[in-house]
This record gives sequence, C-alpha cells and structure tokens, in this order.
Amino acid sequence: MRLILMRHAKSSWDDFTQPDHSRPLNDRGRRNARALGAWLRSNDYLPDKVLCSTATRTRETLDLLELGASVVYPEDLYHASPEILLRSLQGASGNTVLILAHNPGIGSFASRVVAHRPDHPRFGAYPTGATLVASFDIPRWADLSLNSGTVNAFITPRDLAEQP
Repeated sequence: MRLILMRHAKSSWDDFTQPDHSRPLNDRGRRNARALGAWLRSNDYLPDKVLCSTATRTRETLDLLELGASVVYPEDLYHASPEILLRSLQGASGNTVLILAHNPGIGSFASRVVAHRPDHPRFGAYPTGATLVASFDIPRWADLSLNSGTVNAFITPRDLAEQP
C-alpha cells in the first residue's frame, strides 16, 4: 500500500476579510501545484483514491495536480488532527491514497506514520506543497499503525524549482 501526504499549495492572503476556508491559491501556489502534479505523474505516484479537505485551497491544489483519481471530501479533514487523518486513512479504499490537507495536522501525521523521517531540512516544517510518499506492508488501510511506513520520497516545491 502507498500513501501520499500533501499539504495544499501556497494560498492567497490578498483579502484579509475572506474566511480561512474560502482562501484560494496565489499565483505561486498554482504554479507549484501544477509542478507537483507533473512530479507525481513522472514518478508514477498516482493515487487511485484521494481524501481532500473541503477548503478552497485544497480543492484548487487537487484540480491543478491533474491526477484523475476518485475523490472524497470528508468534512473533518479541514484542519484535521493527526488522529483524524489516521482514522480517515484507516477507512479508505485504494492501493495508493493521497491525503490533501493542512498543517499542523498533515506535517505531524507525516512524522508519526513513518518509521524513519526523511533526511530533508524542511520535513519538520512541512511547508506548503510538501509531499511525502510512503509504503506500508499491510493488506488494507484498516491495518495501518503509526511508525510503520517506509519513505519512498519527500519533496517540496522549492526542490522542484531547483531541479534542472
């Protein structure tokens, strides 16, 4: 089983009166989301199921990834805790699941779900667009336990911008 944990791309703060749930991506966020989608496709990290927060910025990130997977929008993924993310994943179907959500929950969950954290200077901060890909030797997501994943990859939009 494979898990992809992604924090939404960079959102806009142009309108401070806008509710947090409704904030869209900014221009950099849109570029980064497209680049992350291309990276996922080029590495064959294609989900067959996506669990996505209902926030505008997560939905927009997902649309720009252009992955074509089946999507569910659980209400409780908006600013979800690591415990809620774990429970949502344990109820998921699909061999490769992408969870697209928010910090601090997504970064904390990423730290807890793998046996060994990746050696990346930005992993602890889990910046916007940060993406972890991890594998699990389990027959179904209901059997998932913390500290059991093997890191396949971790990347940030900045890493993609620095690649030739």
